[in-house]
Amino acid sequence: MALNKAKIFTITSVKGGVGKTTTTLNLAGIYSKLGKKVLILDLDFYSGDIAASLNVNYDIDIYNLFEDLNNNKFSNLDNYVINYHDNISLIAAPKDPRFARKISSKILEVILYKSSMKYDIILIDTNHILTDINLFALDYSDEIIYIINNDSMNLKNMKTMISILNNMNKTNYKVILNESNIKGKNYYNKYDIKNIINKNVNYIIPSSFYIKNIDKYIIDGKILTLDKNIYTKNKAAMKIYNLIASDLLKESKVD
Repeated sequence: MALNKAKIFTITSVKGGVGKTTTTLNLAGIYSKLGKKVLILDLDFYSGDIAASLNVNYDIDIYNLFEDLNNNKFSNLDNYVINYHDNISLIAAPKDPRFARKISSKILEVILYKSSMKYDIILIDTNHILTDINLFALDYSDEIIYIINNDSMNLKNMKTMISILNNMNKTNYKVILNESNIKGKNYYNKYDIKNIINKNVNYIIPSSFYIKNIDKYIIDGKILTLDKNIYTKNKAAMKIYNLIASDLLKESKVD
């Protein structure tokens, strides 16, 4: 379901530690290079890493927005948006995870309505738990991107999730196999994975994109796809990210 202008893409998973947040940030970098205005919405309320990964300081997060909305103090979405780059902004998850359960899904409709008139792309980063607000995000998404890796439990959980998606009559989702976040773990090949999860893997982020010193980039608050050195040395992975970004735009066009 598209709202006004922005395309809404939710990046999620069925298990932590698969590179979901990194993938979200890398897609943001690609879209920004294409001249798109991007808003990243961090809905991982218990362990949101977007703001920390970008090394930004902030005093206002999505919980403050929710409180102001409930108390009729909300006036302008920009008051809750953190600017990271000329084309990339974000709304941070709660600093205090104890506030997570207090935020209801109604806030998402307000954010998406307001932001869809100002941005070209909205990237929603979620956790792997099917909370009300995460289900709401899936319903509002033009496309849903599931990140998996070469892990037996991850693949079993993905098989279950695909059954759930089928029961919900959802077909607007893609599966990305991330081979870059765990070096050397490639027990299952693409065809094995297809047979396990009963779904094609749409894209593979190659193991060659494993960044040995990735912690340095996180400490510096850098997006890998915006780093000239990383971009130049990882042509295969950059080609995949550009393909994903392009395909998502094409497939979410409204006739």
